[in-house]
Amino acid sequence: MQILLVEDEARVADFVRRGLRAEGWTIDHASSAEDGLEMMASTSYDVVLLDVMLPQMSGDEMCRQLRARRNDVPILMLSAMASTEDRVGGLRSGADDYLAKPFEFDELVARVEALYRRRTGHSAPDKDHAIVLGLLSYDPASMQIKLVGRNVDLTTKERDVLVMLMRNKGKVLARERLLNAVWSMDSDPLTNVVDVTVSRIRRKLGDAGAMIVTIRNYGYRLDSE
Repeated sequence: MQILLVEDEARVADFVRRGLRAEGWTIDHASSAEDGLEMMASTSYDVVLLDVMLPQMSGDEMCRQLRARRNDVPILMLSAMASTEDRVGGLRSGADDYLAKPFEFDELVARVEALYRRRTGHSAPDKDHAIVLGLLSYDPASMQIKLVGRNVDLTTKERDVLVMLMRNKGKVLARERLLNAVWSMDSDPLTNVVDVTVSRIRRKLGDAGAMIVTIRNYGYRLDSE
């Protein structure tokens, strides 16, 4: 998936770029609506993430210009303004969805996937079903992780990291992906909190902790065997 991010706040842009690139998607960044329009004139994007409050031309105006040009690319508005009036204004300017800042990274990913799915017909994984991987299981209704039928005593962050690994069994997840999804956009990308958390999870799982494989200089993968 190729995504254009139009965002003038450097901290937010870096957070979004790091996270979405860790998902395996291609991210181009423009810091103004004018630059965004210029980039879209030469490149076809699957989804546009568009900040509302931009210097000079607003995100709403950029959206209106794109629709006037009959460009139907899916647009997700990002804004700290979250009133009903603001959301309605963004949708009426031609946006397909609206996400208020600050937002959880997983919600951003889910909304991007939904827009892409609507456009292409590709499906996204179901995140509401129980997961069973050998002796390890997760029940989303009770939010409990069990090992050989017994509850594993995990903190909220430890549980969230392990559930992400379980949902993506066999797939390598970058440290940045885990950091963005489980912590927040204010997290320092150089922190070792992910490694420390994975170490604690392994210790609590005992021998089963070997299911979590370290991918050197990148991240982690959970194997069911």
